[in-house]
Amino acid sequence: MSVTEPIADLDLLPEPFAGWFAARGWVPRPHQRALLAKARAGRSALLIAPTGAGKTLAGFLPSLVELAATPRHKPGTAASRASPLHTLYISPLKALAVDVARNLETPIAEMGLDIRVETRTGDTPQSKRQRQRYDPPQMLMTTPEQIALLIASREAPTLFANLKTIVLDELHALVTSKRGDLLALGIARLRSLAPGLRVVGLSATVADPQVLARWPMDQSHGPNADTAVADLVVAESAVAPDVSILAPKERVPWAGHSARYALGAIYEAIRAHQTTLVFVNTRSQAEMLFQELWRINEDGLAIALHHGSLDVGQRRKVEAAMVAGALKAVVCTSTLDLGVDWGDIDLVVNVGAPKGASRLAQRIGRANHRLDEPSKALLVPANRFEVMECEAALEALAENAQDSPPPRTGALDVLAQHVLGSAVAAPFDADALYREVTGAAAYADLDRATFDRVVDFVATGGYALKTYERYARIRRTPEGRWRVSNPKVAQQYRLNVGTIVEAPMLKVRLVRGGRSRALVGGRMLGEIEEWFVDQLAPGDTFVFAGHILRLEGLRETEVYVSRAVNEDAKVPSYQGGKFPLSTYLADRVRAILADERLWRRLPGEVGEWLGVQKLRSVIPRRDQLLVETFPRGARFYLVCYPFEGRLAHQTLGMLLTRRLERMRARPLGFVASEYALAVWGLGDIAAMIRMGRLSLGELFDQDMLGDDLEAWLAESSLMKRTFRTCATISGLIERRHPGKEKTGRQMTVSSDLIYDVLMSHEPDHVLLQATRADAATGLLDVTRVGDMLRRTRGRIVHQTLDRVSPLAVPVLLEIGKEPVHGEADESLLAEAADALIAEAMGEAAVRPLR
Repeated sequence: MSVTEPIADLDLLPEPFAGWFAARGWVPRPHQRALLAKARAGRSALLIAPTGAGKTLAGFLPSLVELAATPRHKPGTAASRASPLHTLYISPLKALAVDVARNLETPIAEMGLDIRVETRTGDTPQSKRQRQRYDPPQMLMTTPEQIALLIASREAPTLFANLKTIVLDELHALVTSKRGDLLALGIARLRSLAPGLRVVGLSATVADPQVLARWPMDQSHGPNADTAVADLVVAESAVAPDVSILAPKERVPWAGHSARYALGAIYEAIRAHQTTLVFVNTRSQAEMLFQELWRINEDGLAIALHHGSLDVGQRRKVEAAMVAGALKAVVCTSTLDLGVDWGDIDLVVNVGAPKGASRLAQRIGRANHRLDEPSKALLVPANRFEVMECEAALEALAENAQDSPPPRTGALDVLAQHVLGSAVAAPFDADALYREVTGAAAYADLDRATFDRVVDFVATGGYALKTYERYARIRRTPEGRWRVSNPKVAQQYRLNVGTIVEAPMLKVRLVRGGRSRALVGGRMLGEIEEWFVDQLAPGDTFVFAGHILRLEGLRETEVYVSRAVNEDAKVPSYQGGKFPLSTYLADRVRAILADERLWRRLPGEVGEWLGVQKLRSVIPRRDQLLVETFPRGARFYLVCYPFEGRLAHQTLGMLLTRRLERMRARPLGFVASEYALAVWGLGDIAAMIRMGRLSLGELFDQDMLGDDLEAWLAESSLMKRTFRTCATISGLIERRHPGKEKTGRQMTVSSDLIYDVLMSHEPDHVLLQATRADAATGLLDVTRVGDMLRRTRGRIVHQTLDRVSPLAVPVLLEIGKEPVHGEADESLLAEAADALIAEAMGEAAVRPLR
């Protein structure tokens, strides 16, 4: 592995490229020249560069130079009939692939290069995708799902025979998900089809570049082989960003996530800048904030909305308007987190806490896109805990600290999908496929026995399902190879490929109002989750795609709506999209909380809040776990402050509730926030501790992650939901059939029946193994719970109070929003915020607080 130094060989950049750079007053940056040199040497590389450093151009420049120097073959010759596909660009986002293609066409046209560039995503018309298999461009911009489809086609050996380069953009974002697993397997197949293939990874700054540098390379010869690590190229650092936390005129709320208190300040920031990206963490928050900004938009500013559930036509319209400089601001989610290069953006506003230092740096990098000028960003915390999280993020940015998660171990349900895709392409030999699969970094440690179990699952469904013919998707030929059992299997694979399994969606179609009118025609606005629509009745109103809409009716997979005017319209909730608080930021928040000297950086009311907490209860040290117990009304509360994120706290709450039930504390329910966990019940927990009937050390012992966790998982619906996702990705349950799509209810019935059969007859089934792995690392965050229990063992500080503490108020205000109940299954109403705050502050409350 080599770390790049500046390269002086300017001859690496031939004409017309040198002239094109010179005409703009540009000089190729050292990392751009370095990738040219690596390409000439036939070396794969990983480029680590900050946003605005020109890393996308650096990735493409070698391919453009090589293609420009390649003579065109005469029509009718054998060479002219060979596939011209030279470079694959793979992006985690469809919008990014489209944007990069658009940006690449400009220099190609200006230099007069005879190079064809096309995109291929889920939004590309089927006719164009079909044509691309036989008549591909030299450079194809695409996504992991499209790669899976292409390598599963019979034309794959011909299509990729002359492939020279793969450019993996935003690699750090790909390797942490199942989409990365799918892509890793696809690249392993492409290496078999195109020997000598170069892979170039482009990434923002990451915590461990050397680990990421293994990802583009063939790992089949072992981690210590010369070919196991890509050459590392590190670009020069950009100017430090100009980031501040909003200092609003209004007081920062104690709880909540909407940041409505700051709407006026956000609007003024938009008005004062040329173009602003307003990032939020969820699609429902994007809809709400967009509506609120339009409500106060007295200047008629051009403000747009962009998130993944909107119709593709509307998203492209917004992106084109941004390119044209026609918008003043865009309210968006993570759909615009990565790479889209709009140089006129001069401000990024992040509404809510960033949840991760690396994610925040990525979003801030969307502004400016120039290395020699600072990007400007404004953080808008939605509540008082988030103020501390934003301060922690500022410290991390100042130190250029990274909290990007490490690359993951490949999922078995994704491997099952790839095994089926391999058979769809052509009959495969299991030994050869195993060697190929273990060449992918995510599957380098896969043992042969597990691989064979996955193949058997695709072939039979597993021991418990092998009597059902429908689950026999591949069969062994007399020569010992595996092929698809019938053509319908191949068709089903193509319809269901991919790893993104969102909640079942319904299309939203705009029609004229009036229940008596026929529900036909109308413009498509996008898609909404089925479970949200299930909560509505005809005539109810909700916010979507920037409009207030009235539900007119529902037919099959379409929701018919009309325009409405209603200030109390509901905001759709989406089950995905919430980011977990990173371990790194959580630790820094604990450090700020524990050091009273750092409170001076916080707004006055936040410092006052912490001061009263110190007076009435305790401020925990960085390594301690504070547990408060107090009565309120007819209930008794236990509140603890692990600062490990909502997912970990929900798991902890479920396990604590089970233990408290066994200890006869009669818990009624719990609620979790990113920072705290509150459990309430009928038993006086403080008295039980005082009389020795309950030990906090035993209550928070690590052994809860053993039998208690297994018992809870066996009873909960969470495992069934997780299994449904794994079964869908593996292809055991199809989302789509030719001409129709299964509803969420149909998929739930199918998966639940299979889950019950497997749990009863084959509990070690490969899909149940995949389900447990997903639950532990994703929905449950078991690792973080375990780390917290180890960190705080022997360091639990118990404070018995006569009333709620200031620190406990925010999590108690969550009650009623996301309740999770224990044995009493009792629904508790949300507390009145003003009364709860007044109670916590007591005599210290000298003025109304919000």
